[in-house]
Amino acid sequence: MDSTLPAVAEELLKEIRKAFQETSHVPDDLLLGLKFIFGPSAVPALDLVDQRSVTRVMSPSGRTAYQVLGSSGKLYTCYSSCHFCTCPAFGFTVLQKSESLLCKHILAVYLSQAMGACQELSVSEEQLTSILLAEEEDGG
Repeated sequence: MDSTLPAVAEELLKEIRKAFQETSHVPDDLLLGLKFIFGPSAVPALDLVDQRSVTRVMSPSGRTAYQVLGSSGKLYTCYSSCHFCTCPAFGFTVLQKSESLLCKHILAVYLSQAMGACQELSVSEEQLTSILLAEEEDGG
């Protein structure tokens, strides 16, 4: 993971990846750890992973972003390398109030990476630029 999460969170995500690779499920003790470290974001993030709502968007140059279809049906763009999400909860709960490490969308990105549950989408440089600039696209 190319991130700067607290060490305990990084270690937990590594343990989840390892357990999932070995058994295809996440043990209860690791789920409790998720809830303890990430609080109210943990269960909704797991729901997003179960619904396969996370898509890794890649361009030919290797630039990558993630899009997460939120529970409201809105698509949010996440950047795992800098822990940023375009959702309002991230701006308020994470940035303004510092009540959470991450929003459920970014946590869903990390969990889907650990569990191999990311959808993959290859796009042109222009399409990725539109996504990064949050421009609406008619053709998808």
